[in-house]
Amino acid sequence: MRLFHGLSAFPLTPADASGRVDTEAQGRLLDPLCAAGVDSIGLLGSTGIYAYLTRGERLRAVRAAVARVGGRTPLLVGIGALRTDQAQGLARDAADAGADALLLAPVSYTPLTQGEVYEHVRAVARATDLPICLYNNPGTTHFTFGRELIERLAGLETVAAVKMPLPADGDFADELTALRRCTALSIGYSGDWGAADALLAGADAWYSVVAGLLPRLALSLVRAARAGDEAEVRRIDERCRPLWDTFRTFGSLRVMYVLQDLLALGTAEPPRPLLPLGDADRERVAEALAALRAGEAG
Repeated sequence: MRLFHGLSAFPLTPADASGRVDTEAQGRLLDPLCAAGVDSIGLLGSTGIYAYLTRGERLRAVRAAVARVGGRTPLLVGIGALRTDQAQGLARDAADAGADALLLAPVSYTPLTQGEVYEHVRAVARATDLPICLYNNPGTTHFTFGRELIERLAGLETVAAVKMPLPADGDFADELTALRRCTALSIGYSGDWGAADALLAGADAWYSVVAGLLPRLALSLVRAARAGDEAEVRRIDERCRPLWDTFRTFGSLRVMYVLQDLLALGTAEPPRPLLPLGDADRERVAEALAALRAGEAG
């Protein structure tokens, strides 16, 4: 099954200063992902600025994406929201629009407990029949899924996968072993700079930011890992190292807006209060991209 396995590419969601989605520009970003053969597309993820869009605009984005993709590639749609009823509504919208699966982050202002997130996910899971990927993203949501919570949520019929952050100690093998002792969920990782280690350790999926604009690069890393070619995985990862460094320094979302411009795939700015990178930082991103291209040519 392609969904929740292999490479899931997370594109930007082009939108104007008022938060209205440019569905035609969105389509131009989706077409190359389908053509490259990514295993799924993560629409309205963190890179897709879901938190900055209204429910109506999120629905417009999903409808347009479903129409543009036309069944070529499974669509995983982010439905994170502060309130449980809002997340339920977003889940129904995505299902009605034709999404293939849901990505659920427990967005919060007041810190959430493990029990509160269990009830939140359980309520959202009842809203549709679509499979759900839990989005464990403590750097953004300030909530961490404990292993006991993951095990408990895995008992819900439609919860099928978990998207994990990079382990603080870098030990993917031990974490994967521990998680697989308590759950049969598909286990994938975000944090592109850790993708090589995650895939070599046996992760089921890479939820990739860079694949949203450079899908063939990301696919080359995934395919090398699947083939057990560690030397090739390390070679590709090393080529990407300057870019990974910009992701970690400036935040991958800000960098993606620069990359979109540099790759002539559209011009847009991040939603306020986020600001575009300044000239010196843009130059650093441009140098990282040039290094990638030089490595490809070599």
